Amino acid sequence: MYSRGMRADLLRGHLDGLLLAVLAGAPGHGYELGRRLAQRSGGELGVPEGSLYPALHRLERGGLVESSWGSGDGRRRRIYRLTPAGRRAVEASRQEWRVFSCAVDRVLG
Repeated sequence: MYSRGMRADLLRGHLDGLLLAVLAGAPGHGYELGRRLAQRSGGELGVPEGSLYPALHRLERGGLVESSWGSGDGRRRRIYRLTPAGRRAVEASRQEWRVFSCAVDRVLG
């Protein structure tokens, strides 16, 4: 995962949760999901295809995301959407992040 303003090692381990969060808004194809992530982060987070698609496939194997073929702009694309388990995972990820970020804020003061 690349970022404009943050060290990449700070982002490691968060890609799955971030992808689930952008999928919570609406289904989308891989490139679109990467663009949403960059947009929602104010351009601070960017994900190369070499990280994006393996993460989506991992989420799909884990039953959190499902996909089907769709077409748009004359192109055939794989469209990803959250499963019910994926929706639950988004909420769990948000709660986990709140606890973690609060704890880090207390330590860094």
